[in-house]
Parts: sequence; structure tokens; C-alpha cells
Amino acid sequence: MSDRSLRGMRLGAQSMESESGVEPAPRQRVEYRTEDGEQVFVTFAAEAEIPATWVSKSGKEALLVNGERPDESNEKPVRTHWDMLLERRSTEELEEILQDRLEKLRTARGEAVEAQKK
Repeated sequence: MSDRSLRGMRLGAQSMESESGVEPAPRQRVEYRTEDGEQVFVTFAAEAEIPATWVSKSGKEALLVNGERPDESNEKPVRTHWDMLLERRSTEELEEILQDRLEKLRTARGEAVEAQKK
């Protein structure tokens, strides 16, 4: 018995199904091009909606070849932290708050320096 080994398959390592007779879903290959001429090819399912832009591996935005440019006119402008701050406070208020905070910081640092001298 010891000279005969049991042979089997690893669980989950291989499928018992074969790929014979299986047809993949119909596909279409779409070409995108960046502003500097880099070509990007992407494969989509035949019934998939094709996006007007695609981000290439280099991180550049590529546009669909023979496609329409995306309409970006309805996008909101990006609100920065500064814009939101100015909605709540005036510039004069911000200057006053800044001076208060600087004074407190300088006072705290001065106390720390005095404590180290002792």
C-alpha cells in the first residue's frame, strides 16, 4: 500500500468544464486617441454603450475616434475650500480671526520658551 500513491485533483484549482462549444459574447474593438496622438484600444461587448472619453494607462484623457466631443457645458464649477469659506465670512472677519490666532500662537510659544529657560 505504501508504494502506491493516491492521485487526485486539487480542489478549486482546475475546472472540469471544457471550453469546447462555448462561444464568447460578441465584441467590438473601439479606438481612442489622446491629444498627443497616443492610441488606446478598448474591447467592449457589442451591446455596450461606448463612452466618449477613456483614460489611458498613462493617465491622459483620450477621445473616441470618429466620435462626438463630450458636452461639458452643464458641469458645475468646482467649489474650493476658499470659495465656501468666503460664503460664510467676509475678508475683514477672516483677517481679524487670523490675527487673533497668530497672537494666541505667539503667546503660547513665548510661554513655552520661558518654561524651557527655567
